[in-house]
Amino acid sequence: MAFAPQQAILELGDGFYDPVAPARFPQTILRFRNDRAAATVGLEGLSDEEWLAHFARFEPLKGSLPQPLALRYHGHQFRVYNPEIGDGRGFLFAQMTDDMGRLMDLGTKGSGQTPYSRFGDGRLTLKGGVREILATEMLEALGVETSRTFSLVETGESLNRGDEPSPTRSSVLVRLNHGHIRIGVFQRLAYFQDVEGLRKLTAYVLRHYFGEEDGPDAPERLLAHVVARTARLAGQFMAAGFVHGVLNSDNINVTGESFDYGPWRFAPSWAANFTAAYFDQNGLYAFGRQPEAIYWDVMQLAISLRLIAEEAPLIAALEGFAPAYHREEARAVLWRLGVQPRDDASDRALTEAVEVALNQMGTLLHLFYFDAFGGTLPERYGAEFAEVRSRLAGYRPRKARDHAYWRGEPCAMLIDEVESLWSAIAEQDDWAPLHAKVKSIRVMGEALA
Repeated sequence: MAFAPQQAILELGDGFYDPVAPARFPQTILRFRNDRAAATVGLEGLSDEEWLAHFARFEPLKGSLPQPLALRYHGHQFRVYNPEIGDGRGFLFAQMTDDMGRLMDLGTKGSGQTPYSRFGDGRLTLKGGVREILATEMLEALGVETSRTFSLVETGESLNRGDEPSPTRSSVLVRLNHGHIRIGVFQRLAYFQDVEGLRKLTAYVLRHYFGEEDGPDAPERLLAHVVARTARLAGQFMAAGFVHGVLNSDNINVTGESFDYGPWRFAPSWAANFTAAYFDQNGLYAFGRQPEAIYWDVMQLAISLRLIAEEAPLIAALEGFAPAYHREEARAVLWRLGVQPRDDASDRALTEAVEVALNQMGTLLHLFYFDAFGGTLPERYGAEFAEVRSRLAGYRPRKARDHAYWRGEPCAMLIDEVESLWSAIAEQDDWAPLHAKVKSIRVMGEALA
């Protein structure tokens, strides 16, 4: 498709963002360009030099935003409200339409300081960029709504960090998202009692992300959409065995896409208390608590919208989260099992049977879903999986196991492999294992799709 630039964010006005200048880096070494994602927005034809001009030096894309914008927002961080955040090491670089007609954003991470950097340097470690590639590629393959890592450029600076060996290498990352409007943007407006701003933002989100026009019931409709989208994301996280690690309200966007990957991990087995972040000592964002955490964040959106809506319809919209989550989790589990849905009751019963058996046996999640794809569970899964086997018998496969992927080994993304891939880069500057892993993830995605 041809590149179709947009400037929709400018409709909101300068009360929602701050124009900023990107950092100037001593080096710009292209390490990863996602031509598959670029093809969806008409940018795959850029030469490497053009790519670096736009995604390392941040020269504007013709017809899109004339300069980068650091978005303003607040948010609850581990349930503590923080009014001093915002885009602190990233900005909205460009907007465009994708091949499905959706408004898309290109946002950055590690692109320099902004008015919201506080005491940070505005930079991203190269390891952090590599980890984001791995997270987004794996989640996309597993059917999770996620941002996509669009570009990673090494920038030639030495960074000091307290949570990894320092000094360490630096990078700047660009991600492709269906919108960067976070729940925290609404919270900031509510904090300042900005009724007109809340109405304007509600209308903007409805128009550009849900294809609806403003009206007296706009806040309730917006909340209902966000409830549905975030419930879907919560269900997909659970089916993927993924732990985001930091589900603060400023990390949940209104389109229900996962993004901004820091201390993420994939759980080896079904363990509700498995955490990704070493600083999450109370397990607030543990694997099994993610649906609750996301719902809590959506409640903060409802509280913010209370300034422009009545309480009863907002509560009614919130009450839709639990049933939507159960439907979406079952849908995601069945998709990963490679079987066609039947009815809500049967699908939920199968999902619960799978969870109980996996929890009891500590089976590797990626191995179980590999073995069970298509609805036939091998005999080595014993009596503990009897109910799973019995319930699976009533399901038809949605896809044959005829892809070459099913004749090999299951693809996983556990922490030891993540560290091994980084070690090859850190110690020998060997990027081949990373690129080979991305290729194998995409092969799995083809087999599952």
